[in-house]
Amino acid sequence: MSRVGKSPIQVPAGVKVSIVGRTVQAEGPKGKLSFTLHERVSVAKEGDVITLSRGSESKQDKALHGTSRAMVFNVIHGVSKGWVKELEIRGVGYRGEQKGKSLNLVLGFSHPVVFNPPEGISLKMDGNVKIVVEGVDRQLVGQVAATIRGFRPPEPYKGKGVRYLNEVVIQKEVKKT
Repeated sequence: MSRVGKSPIQVPAGVKVSIVGRTVQAEGPKGKLSFTLHERVSVAKEGDVITLSRGSESKQDKALHGTSRAMVFNVIHGVSKGWVKELEIRGVGYRGEQKGKSLNLVLGFSHPVVFNPPEGISLKMDGNVKIVVEGVDRQLVGQVAATIRGFRPPEPYKGKGVRYLNEVVIQKEVKKT
């Protein structure tokens, strides 16, 4: 049995989960999300507990079992509490500001970088060096955070750039001529 797949998912109060065929739909205080399961994985709901099971003990079914359980958990957690990624800007003269829903980042280029978030994502600037990315969909929150980090990833000599909060950047020794 998959260690991840066999653990049941507890549905928190305030979240309504419905199973229609292979689709698990969740609606909560943060919004709505759904996930369609693979045909080799089945789902059952008993009260406030959701369990997933697989048809056989093949390697692919075991992998799908754990992955599907994690995806259903992400959907339920997203509509109840949401997902958050925090980034920080480091470097002399590097800063950001929020204009409406978009971010205006000054990252050492000859022009400011303007980033408009996709639907379902909210961005907040905490001061002028901390960016908070919030949303319901875990994959989308991570992708937006990675996109913002990709504008100026931390460089290995001084550590300047956009990094995740508490990310450790291993700094290299200064170049020698």
